Amino acid sequence: MNENNTGNYTPNRKREIIKTVLIVFLIIMLILTFCSNTIMNKSLAEITTESAVSGKLTERIRGSGLVESNQSYDVKIDGNKVIDTIMIKSGQEVKKDDVLFTVGTEESEELETAEDALIALELEYQKALLGNPEDYSAENQAINNARDDLNTAIAKRNNAVANSGSEKQALYDYNSNKNELTRKTKILEKLQSTIIAIDSNEYSSAAVEYTGNLTFLYDIYQNAEMDYNKAYSLYTQMLTGRPSDSSDNITNDFTNNFTTEPYIETYNDNSEEIQTTTETTTQPETTSPYDSNLETLKADLDAKEIARDNALNEYNNAKASIRNDLMNQLYSTESDVDYLTGQITNYESSQGNGTMMSIEEYDEDIRQKQNTLETLIAELNKSKNENDIQNKSNTLEIEAKKKEIDSLKKKIEKMKEKNSITEIKSKYSGIVSSVNVKAGETTVPDMPVAVIDIAEEGYTVELSVDAEKAKKIKKGIEAEVVNNWNGDITAILTDIKNDTKAGSKNRILTFSVTGDVSAGSMLDLSIPCGSGSYDTIVPKSAVYKDNQGSFVLVVNSKSSPLGNRYFAEKVPVEVLASDEVSSAVQGAINAGSYIITTASKPVNPKDQVRMKDN
Repeated sequence: MNENNTGNYTPNRKREIIKTVLIVFLIIMLILTFCSNTIMNKSLAEITTESAVSGKLTERIRGSGLVESNQSYDVKIDGNKVIDTIMIKSGQEVKKDDVLFTVGTEESEELETAEDALIALELEYQKALLGNPEDYSAENQAINNARDDLNTAIAKRNNAVANSGSEKQALYDYNSNKNELTRKTKILEKLQSTIIAIDSNEYSSAAVEYTGNLTFLYDIYQNAEMDYNKAYSLYTQMLTGRPSDSSDNITNDFTNNFTTEPYIETYNDNSEEIQTTTETTTQPETTSPYDSNLETLKADLDAKEIARDNALNEYNNAKASIRNDLMNQLYSTESDVDYLTGQITNYESSQGNGTMMSIEEYDEDIRQKQNTLETLIAELNKSKNENDIQNKSNTLEIEAKKKEIDSLKKKIEKMKEKNSITEIKSKYSGIVSSVNVKAGETTVPDMPVAVIDIAEEGYTVELSVDAEKAKKIKKGIEAEVVNNWNGDITAILTDIKNDTKAGSKNRILTFSVTGDVSAGSMLDLSIPCGSGSYDTIVPKSAVYKDNQGSFVLVVNSKSSPLGNRYFAEKVPVEVLASDEVSSAVQGAINAGSYIITTASKPVNPKDQVRMKDN
């Protein structure tokens, strides 16, 4: 025994072992290297880039300004007068001679009190008129329903008297059908689950009384399939082996499986017995042990294949026969269930779910429904009498309020005749900029009660911009109105002047505005400063500033054994021009450079980053 073990560890065997250990070690190191690289990449900032391009760029100046009228008209009223009616509101367009206000020559507290009282009276009067008309439809419907219930109860009592014997038999049949339906339903469920189990070859949910010997035949087939697979695997190993260098090992494997003891398999198929016996045989000295073993394995494989096919055929035949019988039973049981269900439904719809009342109970039910009907009729008559009395009282109150309102209206008309009403009209056409009084207030001499912007004179907007930017624009240029929702507003630059604020180095841009605007509104203007061609244009959002000036972050790649690595590099630039989305820059970058635009977390120069997957 010791000699055999020592003989196995030859120098070649030792070298093979050392070679295998080294290969396994290198594979493990390679896997760890890739995993560490993946973990590191997950911790890096994920960035999005855009390529710098060359082309044209139109620089713009953005700003907001308040719309002011070039000329306005103050509406004033001579003397102290009471504002009676305001005919205008802010933003309204008026024409020359349109009525703006009506004013009274004197203030009358008595008139105001009377008008307030009139409003209150009219409100009360309208509420009284809105009183809901009497509606007895619900009560009448309840009475009709109660009368129908009484008639139905009488009909049931009469029918019960005429058919007392047949109803008992119908109730007996009803209970019998319910019991039979319960039994048939259970059988139907068993048949359905068993058919499903047969189709799926999963017999755990099948009813054993319906499967016969299927489970036994299926187990025989499964065992035959396993024996065939084992024989096929061993035969394939022997067939793909190489006799010149491994015949001894294969012979030893075959001996361990087939010559330690005989292999005998017996299978019963339609009273025919198939026996396969493999015993140790002695081959002639001229025959290779490898060929002899291969032939034996092939013969064993063929025998097991025949046994498996026979087992499968017997299982499938039995399965088809039993399933066909079960389907016939299923159809018959379903028909029985449908019939019983119809019988039960018919009885319940005609007899009240299987309940049967005695004649005395029918009579008591009739008495109760008669009392209910009489009570509803009495309550309706009582409500009608009470409502008639209330309606007469309400009518009297409404008539009294109407007379009081008419009397108060005549009194107010007389009061108003004592107060002369004067109309205040507009002297010019324009837009109402503001209304400075409310109805009932008393005017003060020289106080503007309203301001009207004269539309014919136009509007202006002023912006304060940096002096250097102002050098890039000229008078006469048209600015884009960003919040020009209706598309009919234009703004033309008419003047550029110094900002008069102390210490300011800005310039004031004055625009003439026409279109649907009003004084006091804000306009957002975008002023083109001219177009130019530039070698390097980058996204405006990618340009940053620090205490050293403007810069961008570009992506540089470095090669490594595991692929390219990407690093952020800070590149100082000079911004030559900008619009809303882009900036033309000058620096150590050119068209085609990858500029970092967004990142999943803050990125600093020289940081390693990872590119976002597209």
